[in-house]
Amino acid sequence: MSGATISEKILATKSGQQARAGDVVVCTADLVVGTDASAPMALDYFEAMGGDRVANPENVILALDHYVPPANKKTAGFHDRVQTFASRHGITVRRAGDGISHQLVAESGLALPGDLVVGADSHTVTCGALNAFATGVGSSDLAAAMICGKIWLKLPESIKVILTGAVPVGVVAKDMALIVVGKLGADGAMYQALEFHGSTVAGLSLEDRLVLSNMSVEAGAKAGLFAADQNTLDYLSGRTRRAYQPVVPDDDAHYSSELTVDVSVLSPTVAIPHQPDSVVPVHAVAGTPIQMVFLGTCTGGRVPDFHQAVAVLEAGGGVARGVQLVAIPASREVYLELLHDGTIARLATMGALIATPGCGPCCGTSGPVPGDGMNVISTANRNFKARMGNPTASIYLASPATCAAAAVTGEITDPRAIGH
Repeated sequence: MSGATISEKILATKSGQQARAGDVVVCTADLVVGTDASAPMALDYFEAMGGDRVANPENVILALDHYVPPANKKTAGFHDRVQTFASRHGITVRRAGDGISHQLVAESGLALPGDLVVGADSHTVTCGALNAFATGVGSSDLAAAMICGKIWLKLPESIKVILTGAVPVGVVAKDMALIVVGKLGADGAMYQALEFHGSTVAGLSLEDRLVLSNMSVEAGAKAGLFAADQNTLDYLSGRTRRAYQPVVPDDDAHYSSELTVDVSVLSPTVAIPHQPDSVVPVHAVAGTPIQMVFLGTCTGGRVPDFHQAVAVLEAGGGVARGVQLVAIPASREVYLELLHDGTIARLATMGALIATPGCGPCCGTSGPVPGDGMNVISTANRNFKARMGNPTASIYLASPATCAAAAVTGEITDPRAIGH
């Protein structure tokens, strides 16, 4: 029998049985994550299932991140219900303004190598960057996991994604992620795991890896995982006291397929409306007018992302007339670091609308919403029609630098052309 992938090893351990791709296993979850968008429905299921207690409240976290700040009585009610339930059962709630659940899990050291993390949000896959099997589930599964501490999963096949070559100037993790999604297609990894390998990986920061894991679901993947290395250990240092054991694939692990990407030939990349896998080089859409630029989300709202964007904005002389620049840090920790290093002040001076840490307009659950017919370029992960709350808007996805270049010129622009 061939060796095992990272996914196979983690889920075999969590199920307590020898398990391979295709097997259905019942696993103990190390972390169960809900949000103000998913938890209210999960609580309906919890009650319908006769739930009267949470099996492992210390392993559950509920984050108020989608409706931040609440815009009306209904969404405020979601927050009240989540907080009341959490108080009753001894569950930790991350309050409005703390940030996006996936970012909070990563920066708080709650997802560790070898863990099984389940969350009622598809972008829970983000935490696979930490060598965990992290996956999104439905609200009913979230309720069941709270009641019994376990979840059933069909163990996925794995696709080996090999990143090779030196990263060119102007190319960042978001460009790589868009290329991977574009090559695989929106359902090319359906119910499979992406496992990232290759010589380029060692040079990717943990923040870079979070982007690649996050975007895995845009190809239909159940998870997107990296092996742990020194970058992983350095990131986790000081963030956790819990012991963990990194998981590596066997040399003879079986993969359903392989995808090799030579990053040395890549250039800044854009996903055009209305699919994340509709990927083109930036020059193919250069000159497209842009009215709104969004810096933020669980894909592009971390400290390095804002630093990349501000460097381009300042090199280009600021924000063009007629462009609304929206900046929303992914978490309070990110916000405070940007506040302390002066980035927030620099953005504010350029006229940016700076909003409360959280999901913001990414999924249309919180403002600011784009106006009718607007072209938006965003550091987010999805650009479906109506994704940002207005079905008449057209959303382009790109790196922080490419988004900033559009803010400078008022049109989609290669960021490498700014300041030269």
